Amino acid sequence: MAPNLNPPMAEITAQLVRQLREMSGAGMMECKKALKATDGDPEAALDELRKAGLKSAAKKVGRETAEGRVAFKVSDDGSKGAIVALASETDFLASTPNFGEFLEALVQHAFDHEPKSVDEMLTQAWHAGGTVQDALTATIGDLKENLQIVEACAYSTDGGQVVAYVHHDNKKGALVNVTTGGDAAKAADVLKQLCMHIVVFNPSALDEGSVPAEDVEREKAIIKDGLQGKPEEIQEKIMVGRLQKFFGERTLVGQPWIMDDKTSVSKALVKELGDGTKVEGFTRCQLGS
Repeated sequence: MAPNLNPPMAEITAQLVRQLREMSGAGMMECKKALKATDGDPEAALDELRKAGLKSAAKKVGRETAEGRVAFKVSDDGSKGAIVALASETDFLASTPNFGEFLEALVQHAFDHEPKSVDEMLTQAWHAGGTVQDALTATIGDLKENLQIVEACAYSTDGGQVVAYVHHDNKKGALVNVTTGGDAAKAADVLKQLCMHIVVFNPSALDEGSVPAEDVEREKAIIKDGLQGKPEEIQEKIMVGRLQKFFGERTLVGQPWIMDDKTSVSKALVKELGDGTKVEGFTRCQLGS
């Protein structure tokens, strides 16, 4: 009798399906289909599911992502920190362990590699192979919802503190990098208030020098248009006052301090933490509107 060159396929048991579901997070029917396609080999079936996920991920990109979570990591000594905002289509998915684990991995990556922008982070090498973009695409396929890294940033300092804060809804947060020689414990408390200030008042720039020149010129033109007919010396004084108000509303250091609106953020920080205290950078995250 000729030998059987096509040995029987392994039985697709409920235990095998459950094992693959635990490994992949995929549905029961998808796991059964993948196991049948790979003669009951769980590892090969996992690869099959991942391939299918990558194909389906392309269909999900572009779907609205208004939900999600913001998370951060800061070193114990406050010398380094990172924040990431990961958007999803539904709050239900954002509440699942799989979503949380991926977000945690993204935060750890940002902490380790210190990207300055989302675009930079997406091109960086991912710890499990490929790039961060590859990992994001694979996770979209696995979780079956569109995901988007809305914000990613990290700071490190030798002469100050990095502090982060996430609002109770987990959809807004801030990361700040401040040079200060103030007491570490007190600085941590004050800088947490600064993060809360950033979340609430949403400054568009750090200081006057950070405001785009075209925005300043546009504001000057608007102010000047309303001063027609006034004496030139009066126009100049009004222009100075209106521009101060413009910068005070838009820049973090010029805004009225959240704990005392009679003083600016920069003056409040110096008062609380001493001369030389300076905000070096900040990042604000928000998911949805």
